[in-house]
Amino acid sequence: MIDCLIIGAGPIGLACGIAAKQTGLSHLIIDKGTLVNSIYHYPANMTFFSTSERLEIGAVPFISHNPKPTRAEALEYYRRVALSWALRINLYEEVNTVTKLATGFQVSTSKNSYHTKSIVVATGFFDLPYLLNISGETLSKVHHYYREAHPYFGMKIAVIGAANSAVDVALETYRKGAKEVTMIIRENEIGANVKYWVLPDILNRIKEGSIKAHFESTVTSITENYLTIKTPNGVLTLDNDFVLATTGYQPNFKLLDDLGIEIGKDADNTPIYDSETMETNVPGIFLTGVICGGLKTNKWFIENSRNHASLIINKLKKELP
Repeated sequence: MIDCLIIGAGPIGLACGIAAKQTGLSHLIIDKGTLVNSIYHYPANMTFFSTSERLEIGAVPFISHNPKPTRAEALEYYRRVALSWALRINLYEEVNTVTKLATGFQVSTSKNSYHTKSIVVATGFFDLPYLLNISGETLSKVHHYYREAHPYFGMKIAVIGAANSAVDVALETYRKGAKEVTMIIRENEIGANVKYWVLPDILNRIKEGSIKAHFESTVTSITENYLTIKTPNGVLTLDNDFVLATTGYQPNFKLLDDLGIEIGKDADNTPIYDSETMETNVPGIFLTGVICGGLKTNKWFIENSRNHASLIINKLKKELP
């Protein structure tokens, strides 16, 4: 029997595995994707907001060649962490069902079945994009994840959204040779939380017309050659090659529901857990990292949730023989 089965091989899931190993508890980390899957799916040229030391786990130094580390440096770092601590990690293995037993839980996955005394949910939020729920969204030209600008060279691009991701995508595709970049923005202005050093750039590009923007507007349908948007001035049809829907992401609430974890009735659907132990209403099941914030996905991130691992393992250390 495993002492602690961790669902999610992101930085906080790895931190929980390290804490378990330090305490002498057996562990297994399972992820339906690759190691630090969310970071892997970030744009290829992304730079973190945080400095490298605030992303460190397991007392492994994170050395960056830049003031703030890049995606590539983070991938290298967390690979090194996993190897340094010889963590037990099963990748590309998805949890299917969890059954409560008299002693612990039976976890059935796409590849195996495990008996564990406790479960830690560290699944983050980056796997489930908010869908537009409109005609044409399933076309291959519609992308909910952005990797790099090169595929959009010479193309007419529509960017949906006005937060940091949308602004970064619009500016990068414009500068890397997109034929036309148009932003479709539901609000009446660019997002208030856009990085302060980027905000003047996007505002000036919109003002000069290099990047077009339709405010208080929504996309109503998408076809192979154009998209239709509803604006304050009426319905418009735009020629279009690709749609980059930077509409945000959400936690896997279905998994929480399947586990029997209670969700609060607040606007953010915040899961219920004990902030001193991270244990949920289901004894033996814990939450950690971004998923603790429910829909408020900017509340928890790597640097302010690394301590969740010690809270969880300290609780288990007292209870498990």
